Amino acid sequence: MADRVAPCGESDRSGGSPGTPLAVIDAGGRVVAWSADAALLVGHETAEAVGRSLDGLLGTQSQWLTCPDEWRGVLEVRHREGQCLQVPVSAYRLGNGSGSLWLLFREPGEALPTEQVLADWVLTDNPVAVAVYDTGMRCVQLNDAMRRLTGVPDEERIGQGLSAVLAGGDALEWEARMRRVLETGRREEGFLVRGRTKGDPDHDRCFISSASPLRDESGQIAGVCATVIDSTEQYRAQERLALLDEASRAIGSTLDVMRTGQELADLAVPRLADFVSVDLVEGLLSGEEPPLVPVIGAVLRRVAHRSVRDGEPEAVVAVGEADYYTANSPQARCLATGRSVLYRTARHANSWVREDPVRQAKNEEYGFHSWIFVPVTARGATLGVVGFVRSRHCEFFEGEDLSLAEDLVARAAVCLDNARRYTREHLAALTLQRSLMPQRLPEQSAVRAAFRYLPGAPAFGVGGDWFDVIPLSGARVALVVGDVVGHGLHASATMGQLRSAVRALADVDLAPDELMTRLDDFVIRLASESETGAESIAPELAGATCLYAVYDPVSGLCCLARAGHLHPAVVQPDGTASLLELPAGPPLGLGGLPFESLEVELPEDSLLALHTDGLIDSRRHDMDEGLTSLLQNLSGEAISPDAQCAQVVGALLPDYPADDATLLLARVQRLDSDQVASWNVPAAFEAVPEIRRQVIRRLRQWDLEEAGFTTELVVSELVTNAVRYGCAPIELRLIRDRTLVCEVFDGSATAPHLRTARVFDEGGRGLMLVAQLTQRWGTRQTPRGKVIWCEQALP
Repeated sequence: MADRVAPCGESDRSGGSPGTPLAVIDAGGRVVAWSADAALLVGHETAEAVGRSLDGLLGTQSQWLTCPDEWRGVLEVRHREGQCLQVPVSAYRLGNGSGSLWLLFREPGEALPTEQVLADWVLTDNPVAVAVYDTGMRCVQLNDAMRRLTGVPDEERIGQGLSAVLAGGDALEWEARMRRVLETGRREEGFLVRGRTKGDPDHDRCFISSASPLRDESGQIAGVCATVIDSTEQYRAQERLALLDEASRAIGSTLDVMRTGQELADLAVPRLADFVSVDLVEGLLSGEEPPLVPVIGAVLRRVAHRSVRDGEPEAVVAVGEADYYTANSPQARCLATGRSVLYRTARHANSWVREDPVRQAKNEEYGFHSWIFVPVTARGATLGVVGFVRSRHCEFFEGEDLSLAEDLVARAAVCLDNARRYTREHLAALTLQRSLMPQRLPEQSAVRAAFRYLPGAPAFGVGGDWFDVIPLSGARVALVVGDVVGHGLHASATMGQLRSAVRALADVDLAPDELMTRLDDFVIRLASESETGAESIAPELAGATCLYAVYDPVSGLCCLARAGHLHPAVVQPDGTASLLELPAGPPLGLGGLPFESLEVELPEDSLLALHTDGLIDSRRHDMDEGLTSLLQNLSGEAISPDAQCAQVVGALLPDYPADDATLLLARVQRLDSDQVASWNVPAAFEAVPEIRRQVIRRLRQWDLEEAGFTTELVVSELVTNAVRYGCAPIELRLIRDRTLVCEVFDGSATAPHLRTARVFDEGGRGLMLVAQLTQRWGTRQTPRGKVIWCEQALP
C-alpha cells in the first residue's frame, strides 16, 4: 500500500540524481521488461516476472494506471521471502492513450527523474526495442535495443522507412498499420509481424509489435512510436507444440499403413518441409515383421509423399513402388544405425545424390538445399525412413527442425506399427475365413449357381458370413447361407465349425428341419464346452443364423428351413420377384424350440436368392429399403447368375460394406424325362431277375452297356435286400446325370449297416459288395420309409 502519493499529473521538477529503472508495464498491468535491480528488490528473476501481473509480484495495487501521465509515491513491496519494504517509486507513461506502456523507477529519495533522464533511459537501458517515425514514415530515433534487434547501423537506418530493416510480406502490413495510427490517432498493439531483418537475412523472425501516436504541444500528431519484442523462440516453440498436438489427432485415424503414412506427409508439408516421403521396409504392407538386423543397402517401398508443388514432381518413386537405396544413402544409414541424418547444405548430400542420375537431375531442377532423414522405429524394430526436404523454404534445417521431425516420426511410428500389426492379423483372419469357405462351386446339374462374398470394412475385422453348395444323393443339391454375429478370429472359427457341422449333417441326408434341430444341439454343446460354460452361451454362438434348402431336379421340389435367418427371394421365369415366406425358426443355440420346413415346387429356370443381412442393411439404407432394392434388382429379364450377382451387389453396395455381405444365387433346372427311369418292384424274390433285365435294356438305350455288369450286381443286391428286410411299396430308380445313380425305395424305416461278414456267414456281404463296386453309397429317410442309393462313374 502506498504511504505517500503525489496527485496525478503533479510532480516535483527540482531535479536531483536519476532514479533506478525497475520495470516496463503494459496497460493491463503485466510486466513487459524487468531489470536486475527489480530482481534484487523483489527476489523474482526476469524469466519469472515477464508476462506476470505486477500486482501479484509486489503484493500491491498499480494505482498509476488511472493517472494520465505520471505518478509517484511510496509502495509497500512484498519480497518473495515474505518481508515487506517501503520503496519510493515513480511511474511515467510512454506514449499517449489507454494502451501505452508505463516506465517504473525507484527514486533515490524524494527527487524524481527528469524528462531528459527518462528519455535517456528509454534510448539506452530500456530492454524493449523502440523506434520513432515522423509523419512521412521515416525513422528519426531508435534505442539500443532496436539497434541490436535489427542489426542495421544508424547511418543506414535514420531517415529510412521500415523496408530498410525488414524484408517479407508482413513488412508492408506493419507499415500500413503505422500509417493507420498516423491517420486515426488510435493505438495499434499486440500484432504479430514475421519477416527477415537486414542484419540476419537467413532466418525468419517473429515480433510482437505495437504502434502509438506521438502528439506535439498543440495536440497534433507529430509521429508514431513503434515498440517491438522479439518472440521468435516463443512463436517457434508454440508452432512446434501445435504441430505435435495436431499430429496426435491427425496421424493414425485409421489402421491402414498407406493412409497413416499419407497423414504424416500431409501434416509436415509445408509447415516443416517442402517435400516429405515415407518409405517402409519391403513386405511391411502385408503385415510381415521388419528385419531386426542391420542392413547394407535397402529396398524400401514408397507408401506416401507430399509436396508444396502440385503432383509431387520431385518424387523419384511413385506411391506403391519400391526402390533400392545403396549403402552410402542416408536411408540405408538410418536403417543400419537407427539414427537420424541431417544435411544442411547440398554440398554435404552430393556424395549420395550423384549415385543416382535421376535423383541428381531432380535435385538440380527443384533446388533442394537441405535434408532430414529419420528412421521409423517402434518397439525396437525399424520400419522404414521418412525424408524431409526443403527447396522453396529458404532457411536450412537446424537442430530444432531435426528434433521436431523426430518427434513427428516417433508419433507416426507407433501408428504405423499398429497398422502393420492390424494388417497382419486382418490378413490372417481373412485367409482363415476364405479357407473355410468354398473357393469354387462344385459341379452338379440341379442348379446353375453364382455367389458374391464381400468382407466388411477392415476396421471391424472379418465377419462370420458363410455359404455352401453341397451335392446330395439323387442329383439333389443343398444350398446353405449362414451368419455368425461379431467379427474377428473367433467369429471366423465359429463359422468354420458351423459350416463343417452342416456338411456332416447334409452328408447323412437329413431333412432341412431335422438338420436345423441337430445343428441347434451342436451349437448348444459347443457353447457348453467353451470357456463361457453352458449357462452363458457366447454371443457368436447364440446369435448365429442359418438357412438350408434342398432342391430336387427330378421333381422340381425345394424344401427349406431357417434358424433366425432372413427369408430367401424367388424370381419366377417371367421375371417377377418375391420373398418366400418360411416358417419362423429361432437363432441357433437357444434350444427347446422346434424348426419347421416348407416344401415348394419351383418352375424350371426359377432363381432362388439366399443372402445375409449385410447385403440389405447398410449405411445407405435400412433393411426394408434394402429388401425392396434387392427384389427390384432381381426382377426382370433372366440373365446369368454371375451377371445377376454383379448387378445386385453393385446396386446395393457400391461402397465398401460396413459388415460382411453374402449373396448366393441358384437358377434351378430339371432333369429330362429320358434321364430318369423308375420301376415298381413286387415284394417277391421272383421279381428280381426281371428287374435286372429291364435295367440292362435301359442302359443299352443310354449307351451305357459298359456299366451293365456292375449295375446288374448292384441292383440285384439292393432290390433283394429291400424284398428281404424291407416292406412294400418298393421302387427302383436309375438317374443318368454326371454319375449313374441307383436308388431303391421301400416302406421300412430301418436303415442297413455295413459290416464285415465272417467266413461261414450266409449274409452280410451285399452292402460290402455295393461299397466296393461304386463310388459312394448311403441311405436317407423319407416320410414313407427309406432310400438306399449308390453312385458309379459313367463309362
